[in-house]
Formats: sequence, structure tokens, C-alpha cells
Amino acid sequence: MASARLQSDWTRFKEELAAMRKNWGFLLAIGITQVVLGLIALSLPLLFTLGTMLFFGLLLVVAGVVDIGSAFWARKWSGFLLHLLVGILYLSVAVFFVERPGLAAAGFTLMLAVFFLVGGLFRIVVALSQRFPGWGWALANGVITLLLGVLIWQEWPESAVWVIGTFIGIELIFNGCTWVMLALALRNSRLAGTTSP
Repeated sequence: MASARLQSDWTRFKEELAAMRKNWGFLLAIGITQVVLGLIALSLPLLFTLGTMLFFGLLLVVAGVVDIGSAFWARKWSGFLLHLLVGILYLSVAVFFVERPGLAAAGFTLMLAVFFLVGGLFRIVVALSQRFPGWGWALANGVITLLLGVLIWQEWPESAVWVIGTFIGIELIFNGCTWVMLALALRNSRLAGTTSP
């Protein structure tokens, strides 16, 4: 039974891989688009920072409307008041994000700085105290995270102008490169005539 399931999983994997090979060009286009957007974000971090805050604000508007609507839809439910209050909270925060995206970015950046400081210290302490396999990488990760938190903290509130947009740009570039590499690997395996992963 286990071998039949393994064979079924292997067959499904080969079918998915074949479907991905057919669409390698689309995956390549996605990757290139993300890399280009990442480079734009790195060159215009303020635009992407404010755009991100506006996007979060719009998401909170939708969440608030849904919560308030669900509260009135199920008025007789015991959670009516909770859903109503949560919806009002979402809408209130959304108004702040949409009307004052710069201040929202400053608050979000400060929260990121604290998160990096605490997270970096935690990783350093765990890596030094546990000495698990590969602890050196965890230690390096902790040190870099801590230094990044200190950098953002020392530059705050000015860092709010560039932090979020820069992080989005870096994420887009790395994600885009991953898609490009996957697409090229799929293309090369198809050109080589391979049918197994």
C-alpha cells in the first residue's frame, strides 16, 4: 500500500513538473517582472513605502466592512458586539493608514526595528547557548538582524522613508531571481529531453 501511494505521488509529481515545463516562459516572465519591480522599489523606496501603507489601509477597510456586515448579518449571535467592535477598529486604523500613510510608515518602521532587535538578540542567545548543528549560521543571522534593527532604530523616524520600500524591493528581487532560475532549469531540462525530475 505504501509503495502504491509512493508511485501515485511520483506520478502526480511528474505530471506537475511536465505542466510547469510547458509554462516555463510564463514563469520566466513573472521572475523578470518581479526583478524589475524590485529594482524600481530600490530606486524609489518612498513611493513603495507609501503605496504599501495605502494598500494595507484598503485591506483594513475591506476587513472592517466585512466584520461589521457579518455582525449585523448575524445580529442574534453572541459574538455580535465583538465583531462590530473589531470592524470599527479595523475601519479606524484604515482611516489612519489612508489619510496619514507617512505616519503609519513611521509606526510600522519602529515596530520593525523593535522586532529585529529582539529577534536578533534571541537568535544570538539561542545559538550561543545551544550550539546545535549549524549554530554559526544562526549566530550570524542573529548578529545581522540585530545590526539591522540598530540601524533602523538609530535612523528613525527618517528610516521610515526607505525601510519598507527597500525591504519590498529586496524581497521582489530575490523572489524574482528564484522564479527566473526555476524557469531556466525547466527550460534546460526540456531541451535536454529529460522526462524525470
